[in-house]
Amino acid sequence: MSLSVERRAVLEAVCDTVVPALERPDDPEGFWARSAGDVGAAAALEALLELRPPEEQLGIDELLDGLGDSGFLSSSRASREQILRNVAALTPAAAAGIQALTALTLFLSYGAPDPVTGGNPFWTVFAYPGAGVVPAPESPRTITPLVPEGPELALEADAVVIGSGAGGGVIAASLAEAGLEVVVLEASGYYDESQFNGYELWAYQNMYWRGGPQPTADLNMTLQAGATLGGGTTINWTNCLRTRPRVREQWARDHGLTGVDGPEFDAHLDAVFERLSVNDRCSDLNGTQERMKEGAEALGWSFRTILRNIDESRYDPASAGYIGFGDRSGAKQTTTKTYLADAAARGTEFVVNCFADRIVSQGGRAAGVEATYVDPATGRRSHVSVRAPRVVVAAGSLESPALLLRSGIGGPAAGKNLHLHPCTAVFGSYGEDQRAWWGAPQAGLVDEFAAVEDDHGFLIEATQYALGIGASAMPFTSGEEHKELMHRFRYGAVFIGLVRDRGAGQVTVDADGQAVPWYSIADELDVRNSKRAIEAQIRLHHAGGAREIMPLATGMPRWRPGDDLERFIERCQRIPLRAGGYRLFSAHQMGTCRMGTDPATSVAGPDGQLHDTPGVWIGDASAFPTSSGTNPMITIMALARRTGEAIKASSPATAAATHS
Repeated sequence: MSLSVERRAVLEAVCDTVVPALERPDDPEGFWARSAGDVGAAAALEALLELRPPEEQLGIDELLDGLGDSGFLSSSRASREQILRNVAALTPAAAAGIQALTALTLFLSYGAPDPVTGGNPFWTVFAYPGAGVVPAPESPRTITPLVPEGPELALEADAVVIGSGAGGGVIAASLAEAGLEVVVLEASGYYDESQFNGYELWAYQNMYWRGGPQPTADLNMTLQAGATLGGGTTINWTNCLRTRPRVREQWARDHGLTGVDGPEFDAHLDAVFERLSVNDRCSDLNGTQERMKEGAEALGWSFRTILRNIDESRYDPASAGYIGFGDRSGAKQTTTKTYLADAAARGTEFVVNCFADRIVSQGGRAAGVEATYVDPATGRRSHVSVRAPRVVVAAGSLESPALLLRSGIGGPAAGKNLHLHPCTAVFGSYGEDQRAWWGAPQAGLVDEFAAVEDDHGFLIEATQYALGIGASAMPFTSGEEHKELMHRFRYGAVFIGLVRDRGAGQVTVDADGQAVPWYSIADELDVRNSKRAIEAQIRLHHAGGAREIMPLATGMPRWRPGDDLERFIERCQRIPLRAGGYRLFSAHQMGTCRMGTDPATSVAGPDGQLHDTPGVWIGDASAFPTSSGTNPMITIMALARRTGEAIKASSPATAAATHS
């Protein structure tokens, strides 16, 4: 996409309308006088748009032409804002286009660093230190991936594991420990402390699914998922919660997962905790979490300090706030540092930047995988085939079902039962800098309402301090009003209400076989719990001493001291839980290849093996029979350890027999 002179002028005008230069008598940092164009947002946005598919580029061209024809360039700032609103009201496609341009402009203006200085002029007013606060340690890589040299790479193994995150890493280590020859295929790249830089944009482009936060096909939910060696463990917030007893009982009773409700599964959980060095000694509370704690104490609600998978000898709270962009300190015990390193030490081979196209079966049984390697620097492609009698699908709950659907296996439930732990967010502004960039993004939580109805409920947690996402998540009403909000952003704390959803969406595939997620909050219990979560977040801010409270939702109603709190809560609960209402998001995708006893409603049996294709196993959160109601990493790993044991027990081909 190369914009014409006319379209580029319109794009620049749009950016400077969203983040305008404003006159203020007291502006020592130049915050008010600085526009999106002054920080290079328009040029950066054009570069990003050039990477989008041709059909999206055509849509942007048409949108910019329409704005130009409406007199956008010759209009005042107030008139331009009205034109944007008018165009967005024309069609859903126009609304999506305006929303995308607005969100990207806000993200790049406040979140993107200057390519030369590494800073951003806006960061001064936030007292945000930015990336690089901790130097990268000198720690040699323990994994050396294979690089296909020619057009074909053919491998043979006892097992091939597709995906390297919480589930794939554990199973790879388990099978390698038993003496099996294992190959791990990872669709994305391999990054470590020497490359992590703490920048939002770089992290999204390199280590997140499809380049960063992605909307569902119905635009109701924004998804974040890891896409790098180590998967979600490389970019998650290290919240280590055990699977709740009632959830385990439900999985055993209703779905046939024998043993998950007893000491056998406790042993798996304990082993995971030990390997990850899980502890509560690296959970310093920043301002956001202190406000959460104070509010909970005032209300008489439970508050817990979170356990985290951190190496205490490397932990530094000054760098912990950036771990969602890769942990530069090396303290986070990701699968690359634990289970994948264990597997590599036992001879496991890795191929990164290698997308699994389909699972091969012979005689109705697993026979291997066909994949495509793409050199990230040159775009050179190689066909990769792995012959193996055991295939572990652990590509995540978005990509695992798509792989099964492309392969024509998995049965009628493949892609169904997508659970997301849908989250609402409420912003509270306090009287002092919350220094929310310091310390772990999640170091405390309120679990008072974890099982408020029918063993479903919600957790209240904090989020990572991220200026780009924070700016784009704040609903846009006008350039001036948004700047007012951002000027006070450092005084703010964001609470999220993470709902254990009973209802579900699904993942389908498009004409190219690529994953397409769909999700809406339609289940009556999920609606009730989402509204309860909104009320609880507001009351928690109020009890914590917030001077201003607002939900991250279109229209963004506000509460200030003196306002009627109950009426404000009622108003916030009336905002739709969908596109055009709350800014809903999810970092937990589960259930799309779920385990169970019934092939009509589940993809795999209670041990993780596909009902319809022996030798193919599910090893990630897509195997969850229901949503877990907790941050899922530990549950994924414990279930994967259980599945690894089942894989080894399913065949008499032990290490000695395999290689004799």
